[in-house]
Amino acid sequence: MEVFLPIAEVSVNIFTIFSLSTVVGILSGLFGVGGGFLMTPFLIFLGIPPSYAVANEANNILATSVSGSTTHWLKDTLDYKMGIMIIVGGTAGTIIGILTFTYFKEIGKINIVISLAYMYILAIIGTLMLVEGAREIDRAKKKIVLKKKLHSHYWIHGLPLKMRFKKSKLYESAFAPIIIGLIVGFIAAIMGVGGAFILVPAMIYIIGMPTKLVPGTSLFATVFVSAIVTILHAFNYGSIDLILVSMLILGSIIGVQVGQKLGERIDSAELKTLLAILLLLVGIAIAYDSFFAEEAVKEVVSNGTKNLGPFSTFIRDLSKNFPIQYGIISIIFAIVLGVAAAIIRRFFSNLRKKYMPSA
Repeated sequence: MEVFLPIAEVSVNIFTIFSLSTVVGILSGLFGVGGGFLMTPFLIFLGIPPSYAVANEANNILATSVSGSTTHWLKDTLDYKMGIMIIVGGTAGTIIGILTFTYFKEIGKINIVISLAYMYILAIIGTLMLVEGAREIDRAKKKIVLKKKLHSHYWIHGLPLKMRFKKSKLYESAFAPIIIGLIVGFIAAIMGVGGAFILVPAMIYIIGMPTKLVPGTSLFATVFVSAIVTILHAFNYGSIDLILVSMLILGSIIGVQVGQKLGERIDSAELKTLLAILLLLVGIAIAYDSFFAEEAVKEVVSNGTKNLGPFSTFIRDLSKNFPIQYGIISIIFAIVLGVAAAIIRRFFSNLRKKYMPSA
Protein backbone atom coordinates (compact mmCIF):
# COMPACT_ATOMS: atom_id res chain seq x y z
CA MET A 1 0.00 0.00 0.00
CA GLU A 2 1.53 3.27 -1.17
CA VAL A 3 1.17 6.52 0.75
CA PHE A 4 2.38 9.98 -0.28
CA LEU A 5 4.37 11.85 2.37
CA PRO A 6 3.27 15.52 2.30
CA ILE A 7 6.47 16.93 3.84
CA ALA A 8 9.15 14.78 2.18
CA GLU A 9 7.06 14.74 -1.04
CA VAL A 10 7.77 11.11 -1.92
CA SER A 11 5.63 7.98 -2.07
CA VAL A 12 6.50 5.04 0.20
CA ASN A 13 5.05 1.62 0.91
CA ILE A 14 3.51 1.49 4.40
CA PHE A 15 4.25 -2.23 4.83
CA THR A 16 7.91 -1.79 3.82
CA ILE A 17 8.52 1.12 6.23
CA PHE A 18 6.70 -0.61 9.10
CA SER A 19 8.51 -3.94 8.52
CA LEU A 20 11.95 -2.33 8.31
CA SER A 21 11.41 -0.25 11.46
CA THR A 22 10.22 -3.37 13.30
CA VAL A 23 13.29 -5.37 12.27
CA VAL A 24 15.63 -2.51 13.21
CA GLY A 25 13.76 -2.17 16.51
CA ILE A 26 14.33 -5.87 17.23
CA LEU A 27 18.06 -5.42 16.57
CA SER A 28 18.08 -2.36 18.87
CA GLY A 29 16.38 -4.23 21.69
CA LEU A 30 18.55 -7.31 21.20
CA PHE A 31 21.92 -5.55 21.24
CA GLY A 32 21.08 -2.52 23.40
CA VAL A 33 22.09 0.05 20.76
CA GLY A 34 20.03 2.59 18.86
CA GLY A 35 18.83 1.61 15.39
CA GLY A 36 19.22 5.04 13.82
CA PHE A 37 22.50 4.15 12.11
CA LEU A 38 20.59 1.40 10.25
CA MET A 39 17.13 2.93 9.77
CA THR A 40 18.30 6.26 8.36
CA PRO A 41 20.28 4.59 5.52
CA PHE A 42 17.28 2.32 4.81
CA LEU A 43 15.03 5.38 4.48
CA ILE A 44 17.54 6.93 2.07
CA PHE A 45 17.58 3.73 0.00
CA LEU A 46 13.77 3.93 -0.21
CA GLY A 47 14.03 7.33 -1.87
CA ILE A 48 13.56 9.66 1.09
CA PRO A 49 16.01 12.60 0.87
CA PRO A 50 18.80 12.27 3.49
CA SER A 51 17.93 15.54 5.27
CA TYR A 52 14.35 14.29 5.80
CA ALA A 53 15.50 10.79 6.77
CA VAL A 54 17.75 12.26 9.50
CA ALA A 55 15.03 14.47 11.01
CA ASN A 56 12.28 11.84 11.07
CA GLU A 57 14.50 9.10 12.47
CA ALA A 58 15.55 11.48 15.26
CA ASN A 59 11.85 11.82 16.15
CA ASN A 60 11.52 8.02 16.03
CA ILE A 61 14.51 7.60 18.36
CA LEU A 62 12.81 10.01 20.77
CA ALA A 63 9.82 7.65 21.06
CA THR A 64 11.87 4.48 21.55
CA SER A 65 14.14 6.25 24.06
CA VAL A 66 11.12 7.45 26.04
CA SER A 67 9.76 3.90 26.06
CA GLY A 68 13.08 2.43 27.23
CA SER A 69 13.88 5.12 29.79
CA THR A 70 10.38 4.85 31.29
CA THR A 71 10.97 1.13 31.79
CA HIS A 72 14.28 1.86 33.56
CA TRP A 73 12.66 4.63 35.61
CA LEU A 74 10.10 2.12 36.88
CA LYS A 75 13.00 -0.20 37.80
CA ASP A 76 15.04 2.69 39.32
CA THR A 77 18.07 1.85 37.16
CA LEU A 78 19.22 5.26 35.93
CA ASP A 79 21.43 8.07 37.28
CA TYR A 80 19.58 11.38 36.80
CA LYS A 81 22.50 13.59 37.81
CA MET A 82 24.86 11.93 35.35
CA GLY A 83 22.16 12.07 32.67
CA ILE A 84 21.68 15.82 33.21
CA MET A 85 25.43 16.45 32.72
CA ILE A 86 25.31 14.49 29.45
CA ILE A 87 22.25 16.49 28.39
CA VAL A 88 24.09 19.78 29.07
CA GLY A 89 26.86 18.72 26.69
CA GLY A 90 24.35 17.18 24.29
CA THR A 91 22.41 20.43 24.03
CA ALA A 92 25.54 22.37 23.07
CA GLY A 93 26.59 19.63 20.64
CA THR A 94 23.15 19.60 19.03
CA ILE A 95 23.23 23.36 18.43
CA ILE A 96 26.71 23.11 16.87
CA GLY A 97 25.51 20.15 14.79
CA ILE A 98 22.45 22.06 13.52
CA LEU A 99 24.65 25.03 12.56
CA THR A 100 26.94 22.64 10.67
CA PHE A 101 23.91 20.98 9.06
CA THR A 102 22.60 24.41 7.98
CA TYR A 103 25.96 25.40 6.44
CA PHE A 104 26.19 22.28 4.28
CA LYS A 105 22.49 22.51 3.38
CA GLU A 106 22.93 26.09 2.18
CA ILE A 107 25.84 25.15 -0.10
CA GLY A 108 23.92 22.12 -1.40
CA LYS A 109 26.24 19.47 0.06
CA ILE A 110 24.23 18.14 3.01
CA ASN A 111 23.11 14.91 1.29
CA ILE A 112 26.64 13.87 0.40
CA VAL A 113 27.88 14.85 3.90
CA ILE A 114 25.25 12.62 5.53
CA SER A 115 26.03 9.75 3.18
CA LEU A 116 29.79 10.02 3.75
CA ALA A 117 29.32 10.23 7.53
CA TYR A 118 27.28 7.03 7.50
CA MET A 119 29.69 5.30 5.13
CA TYR A 120 32.72 5.91 7.37
CA ILE A 121 31.01 5.38 10.73
CA LEU A 122 29.29 2.14 9.66
CA ALA A 123 32.60 0.87 8.29
CA ILE A 124 34.39 1.67 11.56
CA ILE A 125 31.65 0.33 13.86
CA GLY A 126 31.09 -2.76 11.71
CA THR A 127 34.79 -3.60 11.68
CA LEU A 128 35.18 -3.12 15.46
CA MET A 129 32.06 -5.21 16.16
CA LEU A 130 33.22 -7.92 13.77
CA VAL A 131 36.61 -8.17 15.48
CA GLU A 132 35.07 -8.14 18.96
CA GLY A 133 32.41 -10.67 17.98
CA ALA A 134 35.02 -13.02 16.57
CA ARG A 135 37.05 -12.70 19.79
CA GLU A 136 34.00 -13.46 21.94
CA ILE A 137 33.19 -16.57 19.91
CA ASP A 138 36.82 -17.73 20.12
CA ARG A 139 36.95 -17.14 23.89
CA ALA A 140 33.65 -18.98 24.35
CA LYS A 141 34.99 -22.00 22.44
CA LYS A 142 38.19 -22.01 24.49
CA LYS A 143 36.24 -21.28 27.72
CA ILE A 144 38.43 -18.27 28.49
CA VAL A 145 37.05 -15.79 31.03
CA LEU A 146 38.56 -12.31 31.08
CA LYS A 147 38.39 -9.99 34.06
CA LYS A 148 37.95 -6.50 32.66
CA LYS A 149 39.01 -3.37 34.49
CA LEU A 150 35.90 -1.23 34.36
CA HIS A 151 37.34 2.14 35.32
CA SER A 152 40.71 3.46 34.19
CA HIS A 153 41.78 7.02 34.91
CA TYR A 154 42.29 9.28 31.89
CA TRP A 155 43.15 12.96 31.45
CA ILE A 156 39.45 13.81 31.29
CA HIS A 157 39.02 12.80 34.96
CA GLY A 158 41.61 15.37 36.03
CA LEU A 159 39.66 18.32 34.66
CA PRO A 160 38.14 20.84 37.12
CA LEU A 161 34.53 20.97 38.39
CA LYS A 162 34.69 17.75 40.41
CA MET A 163 31.28 16.39 41.25
CA ARG A 164 29.92 13.49 43.30
CA PHE A 165 27.47 11.16 41.56
CA LYS A 166 25.90 9.26 44.45
CA LYS A 167 23.84 6.82 42.37
CA SER A 168 26.87 5.71 40.33
CA LYS A 169 29.20 6.02 43.37
CA LEU A 170 31.63 8.19 41.43
CA TYR A 171 33.58 11.36 42.18
CA GLU A 172 35.04 12.92 39.05
CA SER A 173 35.02 15.97 36.78
CA ALA A 174 31.61 16.92 35.38
CA PHE A 175 33.40 17.70 32.13
CA ALA A 176 33.69 13.95 31.42
CA PRO A 177 29.95 13.42 30.76
CA ILE A 178 29.59 16.94 29.32
CA ILE A 179 32.26 16.37 26.64
CA ILE A 180 30.83 12.95 25.77
CA GLY A 181 27.36 14.52 25.52
CA LEU A 182 28.77 17.24 23.25
CA ILE A 183 30.05 14.63 20.78
CA VAL A 184 26.80 12.64 20.90
CA GLY A 185 24.66 15.76 20.37
CA PHE A 186 26.70 16.82 17.34
CA ILE A 187 26.41 13.39 15.74
CA ALA A 188 22.67 13.20 16.52
CA ALA A 189 22.00 16.52 14.76
CA ILE A 190 23.96 15.58 11.64
CA MET A 191 23.02 11.90 11.31
CA GLY A 192 19.70 11.46 13.09
CA VAL A 193 21.02 8.78 15.47
CA GLY A 194 20.70 8.45 19.23
CA GLY A 195 24.43 8.04 19.72
CA ALA A 196 24.17 4.97 21.96
CA PHE A 197 26.97 3.26 20.03
CA ILE A 198 29.27 6.00 21.39
CA LEU A 199 27.52 6.85 24.63
CA VAL A 200 27.19 3.35 26.11
CA PRO A 201 30.85 2.29 25.84
CA ALA A 202 31.99 5.78 26.90
CA MET A 203 29.82 5.62 30.02
CA ILE A 204 31.25 2.22 30.95
CA TYR A 205 34.93 2.58 30.08
CA ILE A 206 35.57 6.34 30.36
CA ILE A 207 33.10 7.60 32.95
CA GLY A 208 33.20 4.28 34.82
CA MET A 209 29.49 3.92 35.58
CA PRO A 210 28.01 0.64 36.93
CA THR A 211 26.78 -1.41 33.96
CA LYS A 212 23.24 -1.77 35.32
CA LEU A 213 22.76 2.04 35.29
CA VAL A 214 24.18 2.62 31.79
CA PRO A 215 21.22 1.68 29.51
CA GLY A 216 18.65 3.70 31.46
CA THR A 217 20.89 6.77 31.83
CA SER A 218 21.85 6.59 28.15
CA LEU A 219 18.19 6.46 27.10
CA PHE A 220 17.30 9.27 29.53
CA ALA A 221 19.92 11.55 27.94
CA THR A 222 18.90 10.49 24.42
CA VAL A 223 15.29 11.56 25.10
CA PHE A 224 16.31 15.19 25.57
CA VAL A 225 18.93 15.25 22.81
CA SER A 226 16.47 13.73 20.31
CA ALA A 227 13.74 16.18 21.37
CA ILE A 228 16.06 19.13 20.74
CA VAL A 229 17.11 17.71 17.36
CA THR A 230 13.45 17.16 16.42
CA ILE A 231 12.25 20.67 17.23
CA LEU A 232 15.29 22.35 15.61
CA HIS A 233 14.82 20.36 12.40
CA ALA A 234 11.08 21.13 12.42
CA PHE A 235 11.68 24.85 12.99
CA ASN A 236 14.66 25.36 10.66
CA TYR A 237 13.80 23.04 7.78
CA GLY A 238 10.17 21.88 8.21
CA SER A 239 11.38 18.33 7.58
CA ILE A 240 9.36 16.33 10.16
CA ASP A 241 6.65 14.25 8.46
CA LEU A 242 4.13 12.93 11.01
CA ILE A 243 2.82 10.27 8.62
CA LEU A 244 6.32 8.82 8.20
CA VAL A 245 7.09 9.24 11.91
CA SER A 246 3.92 7.30 12.85
CA MET A 247 4.99 4.28 10.79
CA LEU A 248 8.55 4.42 12.15
CA ILE A 249 7.52 4.77 15.80
CA LEU A 250 4.91 1.99 15.81
CA GLY A 251 7.26 -0.47 14.11
CA SER A 252 10.25 0.47 16.28
CA ILE A 253 8.39 0.27 19.60
CA ILE A 254 7.04 -3.19 18.79
CA GLY A 255 10.46 -4.31 17.57
CA VAL A 256 12.32 -3.02 20.63
CA GLN A 257 9.98 -4.86 23.01
CA VAL A 258 10.43 -8.11 21.05
CA GLY A 259 14.21 -7.60 20.84
CA GLN A 260 14.54 -7.03 24.59
CA LYS A 261 12.64 -10.25 25.28
CA LEU A 262 14.81 -12.20 22.83
CA GLY A 263 17.91 -10.71 24.43
CA GLU A 264 16.91 -12.23 27.77
CA ARG A 265 16.76 -15.74 26.30
CA ILE A 266 19.55 -16.08 23.75
CA ASP A 267 23.31 -15.53 23.63
CA SER A 268 23.94 -12.63 21.26
CA ALA A 269 27.70 -13.19 20.74
CA GLU A 270 27.29 -14.89 17.35
CA LEU A 271 24.42 -12.58 16.34
CA LYS A 272 26.68 -9.61 17.10
CA THR A 273 29.02 -10.83 14.37
CA LEU A 274 26.10 -11.03 11.93
CA LEU A 275 25.07 -7.48 12.87
CA ALA A 276 28.63 -6.30 12.22
CA ILE A 277 28.52 -7.87 8.74
CA LEU A 278 25.15 -6.18 8.11
CA LEU A 279 26.61 -2.79 9.10
CA LEU A 280 29.53 -3.28 6.71
CA LEU A 281 27.16 -4.23 3.89
CA VAL A 282 25.00 -1.16 4.53
CA GLY A 283 28.14 1.00 4.52
CA ILE A 284 29.17 -0.46 1.14
CA ALA A 285 25.64 0.10 -0.20
CA ILE A 286 25.76 3.75 0.89
CA ALA A 287 29.13 4.18 -0.82
CA TYR A 288 27.69 2.76 -4.05
CA ASP A 289 24.54 4.87 -3.68
CA SER A 290 26.59 8.04 -3.16
CA PHE A 291 29.14 7.68 -5.94
CA PHE A 292 27.56 5.47 -8.61
CA ALA A 293 23.78 5.80 -8.35
CA GLU A 294 23.24 9.53 -7.86
CA GLU A 295 21.04 10.01 -10.89
CA ALA A 296 18.85 7.06 -10.00
CA VAL A 297 18.27 8.51 -6.54
CA LYS A 298 17.27 11.86 -8.00
CA GLU A 299 14.67 10.14 -10.19
CA VAL A 300 13.21 8.30 -7.21
CA VAL A 301 13.04 11.44 -5.07
CA SER A 302 11.46 13.58 -7.81
CA ASN A 303 7.92 12.26 -7.60
CA GLY A 304 6.47 15.72 -7.93
CA THR A 305 3.52 17.03 -5.95
CA LYS A 306 0.39 14.90 -5.88
CA ASN A 307 -3.15 15.74 -4.92
CA LEU A 308 -3.12 15.60 -1.14
CA GLY A 309 -6.00 14.49 1.02
CA PRO A 310 -7.40 16.74 3.78
CA PHE A 311 -5.20 15.22 6.51
CA SER A 312 -1.98 15.42 4.44
CA THR A 313 -2.82 19.00 3.45
CA PHE A 314 -3.40 19.89 7.11
CA ILE A 315 0.00 18.40 8.10
CA ARG A 316 1.83 20.24 5.29
CA ASP A 317 0.18 23.60 6.11
CA LEU A 318 0.75 23.18 9.86
CA SER A 319 4.43 22.43 9.25
CA LYS A 320 4.90 25.48 7.04
CA ASN A 321 2.83 28.01 8.98
CA PHE A 322 3.52 26.93 12.57
CA PRO A 323 6.93 25.18 12.62
CA ILE A 324 7.55 25.50 16.39
CA GLN A 325 4.09 24.23 17.31
CA TYR A 326 4.46 21.44 14.75
CA GLY A 327 7.79 20.42 16.29
CA ILE A 328 6.25 20.39 19.78
CA ILE A 329 3.35 18.26 18.52
CA SER A 330 5.89 15.82 17.03
CA ILE A 331 7.69 15.58 20.38
CA ILE A 332 4.47 15.11 22.38
CA PHE A 333 3.28 12.45 19.92
CA ALA A 334 6.54 10.50 20.28
CA ILE A 335 6.58 10.84 24.09
CA VAL A 336 2.95 9.68 24.49
CA LEU A 337 3.52 6.59 22.32
CA GLY A 338 6.79 5.82 24.08
CA VAL A 339 5.33 6.05 27.59
CA ALA A 340 2.25 4.07 26.56
CA ALA A 341 4.43 1.27 25.18
CA ALA A 342 6.45 1.07 28.42
CA ILE A 343 3.30 1.02 30.59
CA ILE A 344 1.64 -1.65 28.44
CA ARG A 345 4.77 -3.78 28.60
CA ARG A 346 4.91 -3.39 32.38
CA PHE A 347 1.22 -4.33 32.67
CA PHE A 348 1.60 -7.55 30.67
CA SER A 349 4.85 -8.38 32.46
CA ASN A 350 3.08 -8.14 35.84
CA LEU A 351 0.20 -10.27 34.54
CA ARG A 352 2.62 -12.94 33.36
CA LYS A 353 4.42 -12.99 36.72
CA LYS A 354 1.10 -13.23 38.55
CA TYR A 355 -0.52 -16.00 36.52
CA MET A 356 2.55 -17.75 35.06
CA PRO A 357 5.27 -17.41 37.72
CA SER A 358 7.36 -20.22 36.23
CA ALA A 359 7.43 -18.68 32.72
